[in-house]
Amino acid sequence: MEMNPYAPPQAPLTPPPLGLAGEDEEIRKKHLNTEATIKSVGTLYYLGFFALAAGAFTAFTGLTVKDTNPIVMGAIFLVLSLVQLFLAYGLRRLLPWSRWPTVAFSCIGLLAFPIGTLINGLILSNLLGAKGKMVFSEDYKRIISVTPHIKYKSSIWVIVLAILLIIVLIGIIEAVSIGE
Repeated sequence: MEMNPYAPPQAPLTPPPLGLAGEDEEIRKKHLNTEATIKSVGTLYYLGFFALAAGAFTAFTGLTVKDTNPIVMGAIFLVLSLVQLFLAYGLRRLLPWSRWPTVAFSCIGLLAFPIGTLINGLILSNLLGAKGKMVFSEDYKRIISVTPHIKYKSSIWVIVLAILLIIVLIGIIEAVSIGE
Protein backbone atom coordinates (compact mmCIF):
# COMPACT_ATOMS: atom_id res chain seq x y z
CA MET A 1 0.00 0.00 0.00
CA GLU A 2 1.35 3.34 -0.98
CA MET A 3 1.57 6.11 1.67
CA ASN A 4 -0.27 9.36 0.91
CA PRO A 5 1.60 12.35 2.45
CA TYR A 6 -1.59 14.45 2.24
CA ALA A 7 -3.83 12.02 4.10
CA PRO A 8 -5.39 13.16 7.41
CA PRO A 9 -3.75 11.90 10.59
CA GLN A 10 -4.73 8.44 11.76
CA ALA A 11 -4.25 9.14 15.48
CA PRO A 12 -7.32 9.29 17.73
CA LEU A 13 -8.56 12.85 18.10
CA THR A 14 -10.01 12.51 21.63
CA PRO A 15 -7.86 13.82 24.47
CA PRO A 16 -6.46 11.30 26.92
CA PRO A 17 -8.45 10.87 30.13
CA LEU A 18 -7.50 12.98 33.14
CA GLY A 19 -5.19 10.88 35.20
CA LEU A 20 -3.14 11.78 38.22
CA ALA A 21 -1.44 14.62 36.33
CA GLY A 22 -4.85 16.20 35.63
CA GLU A 23 -5.81 15.94 39.29
CA ASP A 24 -2.48 17.47 40.32
CA GLU A 25 -3.04 20.38 37.94
CA GLU A 26 -6.51 20.99 39.35
CA ILE A 27 -5.19 20.94 42.92
CA ARG A 28 -2.36 23.33 42.02
CA LYS A 29 -4.72 25.74 40.27
CA LYS A 30 -7.09 25.62 43.24
CA HIS A 31 -4.29 26.51 45.70
CA LEU A 32 -2.24 28.84 43.48
CA ASN A 33 -3.53 32.10 45.01
CA THR A 34 -2.76 30.90 48.54
CA GLU A 35 0.70 29.74 47.43
CA ALA A 36 1.42 33.12 45.84
CA THR A 37 0.17 35.02 48.91
CA ILE A 38 2.36 32.99 51.27
CA LYS A 39 5.40 33.48 49.04
CA SER A 40 4.61 37.21 48.93
CA VAL A 41 4.66 37.28 52.73
CA GLY A 42 8.14 35.74 52.49
CA THR A 43 9.18 38.58 50.20
CA LEU A 44 7.70 41.08 52.64
CA TYR A 45 9.70 39.47 55.44
CA TYR A 46 12.88 39.83 53.38
CA LEU A 47 12.13 43.56 53.17
CA GLY A 48 11.38 43.63 56.91
CA PHE A 49 14.78 42.06 57.53
CA PHE A 50 16.45 45.11 56.01
CA ALA A 51 14.33 47.49 58.09
CA LEU A 52 15.10 45.63 61.31
CA ALA A 53 18.80 45.41 60.44
CA ALA A 54 18.79 49.18 59.89
CA GLY A 55 17.16 49.54 63.32
CA ALA A 56 19.89 47.40 64.87
CA PHE A 57 22.55 49.56 63.21
CA THR A 58 20.85 52.70 64.45
CA ALA A 59 20.59 51.35 67.99
CA PHE A 60 24.21 50.17 68.06
CA THR A 61 25.37 53.60 66.95
CA GLY A 62 23.55 55.17 69.90
CA LEU A 63 20.73 56.84 67.97
CA THR A 64 17.90 55.35 69.99
CA VAL A 65 14.92 56.40 72.05
CA LYS A 66 15.56 58.32 75.26
CA ASP A 67 16.06 56.17 78.38
CA THR A 68 16.84 52.97 76.47
CA ASN A 69 20.07 51.06 76.33
CA PRO A 70 21.34 51.15 72.73
CA ILE A 71 23.11 47.79 73.08
CA VAL A 72 19.94 46.05 74.29
CA MET A 73 17.81 47.69 71.59
CA GLY A 74 20.38 46.81 68.93
CA ALA A 75 20.50 43.20 70.10
CA ILE A 76 16.69 42.94 70.03
CA PHE A 77 16.54 44.39 66.51
CA LEU A 78 19.35 42.12 65.35
CA VAL A 79 17.70 38.95 66.71
CA LEU A 80 14.32 39.92 65.22
CA SER A 81 15.90 40.65 61.84
CA LEU A 82 17.66 37.27 61.77
CA VAL A 83 14.45 35.45 62.72
CA GLN A 84 12.62 37.33 59.99
CA LEU A 85 15.32 36.42 57.48
CA PHE A 86 14.97 32.70 58.27
CA LEU A 87 11.17 32.93 58.12
CA ALA A 88 11.38 34.67 54.75
CA TYR A 89 13.57 31.85 53.45
CA GLY A 90 11.13 29.23 54.74
CA LEU A 91 8.04 30.95 53.43
CA ARG A 92 9.46 31.49 49.95
CA ARG A 93 10.21 27.75 49.76
CA LEU A 94 6.98 26.71 51.54
CA LEU A 95 8.91 24.88 54.27
CA PRO A 96 6.51 23.57 56.94
CA TRP A 97 8.61 24.77 59.91
CA SER A 98 8.10 28.41 58.88
CA ARG A 99 4.32 28.31 59.22
CA TRP A 100 3.83 28.57 63.00
CA PRO A 101 6.50 31.21 63.74
CA THR A 102 4.90 33.31 60.99
CA VAL A 103 1.55 32.87 62.72
CA ALA A 104 3.17 34.19 65.92
CA PHE A 105 4.64 37.22 64.10
CA SER A 106 1.27 37.89 62.45
CA CYS A 107 -0.56 37.73 65.77
CA ILE A 108 1.78 40.44 67.07
CA GLY A 109 1.22 42.38 63.84
CA LEU A 110 -2.53 42.43 64.51
CA LEU A 111 -1.81 45.12 67.11
CA ALA A 112 -0.76 47.59 64.39
CA PHE A 113 -4.27 48.96 63.91
CA PRO A 114 -5.77 49.51 61.27
CA ILE A 115 -3.53 48.61 58.30
CA GLY A 116 -1.40 46.07 60.16
CA THR A 117 -4.55 44.40 61.45
CA LEU A 118 -5.92 43.98 57.94
CA ILE A 119 -2.65 42.74 56.43
CA ASN A 120 -1.88 40.33 59.27
CA GLY A 121 -5.49 39.11 59.31
CA LEU A 122 -5.09 38.19 55.63
CA ILE A 123 -1.78 36.47 56.38
CA LEU A 124 -3.35 34.49 59.24
CA SER A 125 -6.33 33.43 57.14
CA ASN A 126 -3.98 32.11 54.46
CA LEU A 127 -1.67 30.33 56.91
CA LEU A 128 -4.34 28.79 59.13
CA GLY A 129 -6.92 27.90 56.49
CA ALA A 130 -7.29 24.50 54.85
CA LYS A 131 -5.56 25.74 51.69
CA GLY A 132 -2.60 27.03 53.72
CA LYS A 133 -2.26 23.67 55.43
CA MET A 134 -2.26 21.97 52.05
CA VAL A 135 0.31 24.39 50.57
CA PHE A 136 2.80 23.49 53.33
CA SER A 137 2.26 19.71 52.96
CA GLU A 138 4.67 17.24 51.39
CA ASP A 139 2.00 16.19 48.90
CA TYR A 140 1.81 19.77 47.62
CA LYS A 141 5.59 19.82 47.14
CA ARG A 142 5.17 16.78 44.90
CA ILE A 143 2.35 18.53 43.04
CA ILE A 144 4.58 21.58 42.45
CA SER A 145 7.33 19.35 41.08
CA VAL A 146 5.00 17.68 38.55
CA THR A 147 3.28 20.94 37.53
CA PRO A 148 6.11 23.45 36.96
CA HIS A 149 4.27 24.86 33.96
CA ILE A 150 1.53 26.35 36.16
CA LYS A 151 2.51 29.87 37.19
CA TYR A 152 0.74 32.62 39.10
CA LYS A 153 -0.05 35.64 36.97
CA SER A 154 -0.63 38.98 38.68
CA SER A 155 -3.56 41.07 37.59
CA ILE A 156 -2.70 44.26 35.74
CA TRP A 157 -4.53 46.21 38.46
CA VAL A 158 -2.27 44.78 41.15
CA ILE A 159 0.81 45.81 39.19
CA VAL A 160 -0.57 49.33 38.60
CA LEU A 161 -1.47 49.74 42.29
CA ALA A 162 1.98 48.52 43.37
CA ILE A 163 3.66 51.05 41.08
CA LEU A 164 1.43 53.84 42.42
CA LEU A 165 2.21 52.80 45.99
CA ILE A 166 5.94 52.92 45.29
CA ILE A 167 5.59 56.38 43.72
CA VAL A 168 3.62 57.65 46.74
CA LEU A 169 6.18 56.21 49.17
CA ILE A 170 9.05 57.82 47.27
CA GLY A 171 7.14 61.11 47.34
CA ILE A 172 6.61 60.85 51.12
CA ILE A 173 10.29 60.06 51.72
CA GLU A 174 11.31 62.97 49.50
CA ALA A 175 8.90 65.36 51.27
CA VAL A 176 10.23 64.32 54.68
CA SER A 177 13.85 64.71 53.60
CA ILE A 178 13.21 68.17 52.11
CA GLY A 179 11.41 69.30 55.27
CA GLU A 180 14.41 68.56 57.49
